[in-house]
Parts: sequence; structure tokens; C-alpha cells
Amino acid sequence: MTDEGRDQNRSGTSGRRPEMRVRPIGPIVPPANVSGNALMLVIAIMAFLACLTFGAVTMVRATAASWQSQISREITIQIKPDDTIDMEKALRDARDLALTFNGTKDGQIMDRAATARLLEPWLGEGLDLDELPVPRLVIITIDEQNPPDFAEMRKTLAEKIPQAFLDDHRTWVDRLVAMARTTALIGTAVLVLVFSAMVLTVIFATRGALSGNRHIVEVLHFVGAEAGFVASEFQKHFLKISLKGSFAGGALAALCFAAAGIWQSHSLATPQSDQATALFGTFAIGITGYLGIIGTMLIIAALTTLTARFTVMRTIYEIDLIRSDPARTDSVPNA
Repeated sequence: MTDEGRDQNRSGTSGRRPEMRVRPIGPIVPPANVSGNALMLVIAIMAFLACLTFGAVTMVRATAASWQSQISREITIQIKPDDTIDMEKALRDARDLALTFNGTKDGQIMDRAATARLLEPWLGEGLDLDELPVPRLVIITIDEQNPPDFAEMRKTLAEKIPQAFLDDHRTWVDRLVAMARTTALIGTAVLVLVFSAMVLTVIFATRGALSGNRHIVEVLHFVGAEAGFVASEFQKHFLKISLKGSFAGGALAALCFAAAGIWQSHSLATPQSDQATALFGTFAIGITGYLGIIGTMLIIAALTTLTARFTVMRTIYEIDLIRSDPARTDSVPNA
């Protein structure tokens, strides 16, 4: 081949550059694996328990507040039966006497039929009040903001009608308040335990992910990748997992409350529903409860993300300590 041909061949080949395929950089943390799916399931269970506890505490506190409001706006005068008194006249006198005090709004005498209905769950139907010494009741509605002087009313009733006894329900109100506070404390303790278990689970999961990708983290950190960059990659990975898990658990808890409310609304006449309503009130947590469930889901996602970031930063700090200490480098394999 002549020199001219060689020059043309060389110029032709040099004019075309070989195509280079750039391999896309994959994520540091695998997007989906067995450990990630297990962690998502654990977070979903934790979120379900946390949201269920929060909704139950909200429901019990609302029921206790409703009971407290109903009890606080009424007082009861009991008239014990006696052969020496006219029961109907004693009931009217007690009502009229109570209404003379400032802070009372209305008075209602519970008739014999209503009294018999109150005793039906314990004594059965067809009760004859003449056969039993059953007290009769007078219900007085009071002003919650400006209640009457109960001590003076009790004293006056004892002087005018010795068989009358005033019950202002203070004991029941104190018990309800104590019950609501105790329930709130128990619910808070359960939430703290659930959050603590979730944080520990995320710590172990993050360390497991770091163990599987430790060589990549070390190489990236050795060539100059900042700790914040590596931590942000793990943070994004665990944020996606926590959002999916917390949404699944929170949505399941919300569906449980909605289903319980629907069941209660369609079975108001059954004894089971009546007993459940008497103990727990309505299974409705309201807009506040559902907003609280959403807030719990976001808190779980935030805690998971921050825990993962803190664990990665701590691990990278330990890697730096090992590399800066020759003695520790020699004693630790594959450091």
C-alpha cells in the first residue's frame, strides 16, 4: 500500500470515533429486596398498632368527655319510700324546692313506668314498684357555668324532706376524669413503645443494608463522596419504604374504625351494640381522629427516615475512625 493510501486510510479511521456506551449508575441501595419487603411489613404493622391506639384513645376520651358533660349538667334527688309520706307529693315538693335555688333550670319527676324501665335489666319486666322499696327520682337540670350551692340545697332538703337525698354525681365525674387520664397515659405509653420498637427495627435494617453494601460505601467515601450524599441515598430508600408501610397500616386502622362505625349504625337495636355503646360510646373518631391517624403515619415516616440517616452517618464515622487508626485497621478484617 502506498504512502498516500495509508494516509487516506489513517485519516478515514481517525475521523470516526468509536461509540462509547455509558452504563447507567445504579442506586447504592437495591430498590427492592427481601429485607426491604420485610421492613415494610414491620412498619405497616407498627403503623397499624400506633394508629389503632391513637384512635382508641381519641374515642375513649371523647366518650368520657360526653359522659362528664351529661353528668355535670344534671343532679338527682332520690326519695326513699316511707309509709308516713305521700310519695307523689314529696316528689313535687323536692322538685319545687330545688328550683328555688339559683343555677337550676328545670326539674323532671321520673314516673313509675320510667323507673320500672331503669330496673328491667336487673329485675326483669312486669315489675310492681309497690312490692319493693324502690326510691323515686327527681332529675334537676343545672347551669354548668353557674351551678347552685349543693351543700345548701342538701341541707334544705334534709330539713324539709328527711327522706330526700341529693346526688350531685361528683364521685362519678371524678372517676370519669381519672379514667380518661389513665387511658390517655396508657395509650401514650403504647405509642412510645411502638415508636421505640420501630426505631430499633430501622436501625438493624439500616445496618444490614450497610453490611451488604459496605464495600460500595467505603469506595465512594474513599474517592471523595461526602457522608451527606451517601446518607441521602439511604434516606431516600428508607423514606419510600416507610411511606408505603405507614400508609398501609394507617389505612387499615382507619378502615377498621369506619367498619366498626358502620356496624354500630346498622345494629343499634341489638343487645351487643347497646352494650358496646354503653361501654365505649360510638365507634366514631371524627375528623380529629382521622387527622391524628394521618399525623401518626407522617411521624412514623419521619422517624424512619431520620433514624436511617443517623445510622448511616454513624457508620461512616466509624469507618473514618477505623481508617485513621492503623492499629484498628490491622485488627479489623476487610476494613
